Amino acid sequence: MGIFFAFCCLACSALNDFLFKIFSGKKSSVGIFVSIVGVIWLAALCTIPVDLKNNLPATILWSIIGGTFSLTGNLLLIESMKFQSAGVCSTIYRLNLVAVVLGANLLLGENLSLQQYLGVAAAAAAVFCFFSFEKNDSKKALLGLGLAIAASLLRAGMGLSYKYGIMQGADANGISIGTSFFWIFGGIIYCLIRKEPIRASFNKYMLITGIVSGVFVAGIVFFMASALKYGDASVVLTIAQMSFLGTLALSVIFLKEKLSPLKITGMLCGIASIFLLTLFSK
Repeated sequence: MGIFFAFCCLACSALNDFLFKIFSGKKSSVGIFVSIVGVIWLAALCTIPVDLKNNLPATILWSIIGGTFSLTGNLLLIESMKFQSAGVCSTIYRLNLVAVVLGANLLLGENLSLQQYLGVAAAAAAVFCFFSFEKNDSKKALLGLGLAIAASLLRAGMGLSYKYGIMQGADANGISIGTSFFWIFGGIIYCLIRKEPIRASFNKYMLITGIVSGVFVAGIVFFMASALKYGDASVVLTIAQMSFLGTLALSVIFLKEKLSPLKITGMLCGIASIFLLTLFSK
């Protein structure tokens, strides 16, 4: 069941990344956009059952921790794309799977088989195949790289904290809903701190992107929490992070992007990773 939810998370992530790709370049408030995503996310998940009778303190605590990781990581990812190409930033962001595996082994006591280690290695190889090595050594480009690396580590922290919280008795659905509040209020605070133009941000492109993205993000968080409830973090989170394969397929079909030999190699590595992780999972 954990594998199934991980693939659902992968699908939502791929669609959300593709949406960002289409609407990238539209100038609007990052904070307001994040808040809109949070509102739609909360509305989409408000009807799911939440067990608040048991271990309510644990659910609140790990919602705060996971929500902080989630909000901060995504804000840094968005900001990193202002200084570095979106392709480089998103690729580095997906490399959080390496930190996830190490963290799951050191912090959660998860043990991987040789085949699963090979699966993680194949996943890392797939990401590197999609990496765009651009010759840009400016200070702004380096700042973008630094922000993307920090976002990647925070994304790994979110997944690991979700898993640890669930292990401590926190309700998976409660954490998913709790994290949305961080996006709603965190986005508003971020907008005020950065003094972003609020009125100018409410254009149709930003609203449409925020609403649709909110639905996908709700799916990402819900399916990720559900996958972690039933499966090992090192396996399900790695599968979920292979979403760039779906994004690439959508880009080739709808945006007519060309497939280079390196990208084809990356796709094969990604497929091999998923095969190794799912075939030999517990």
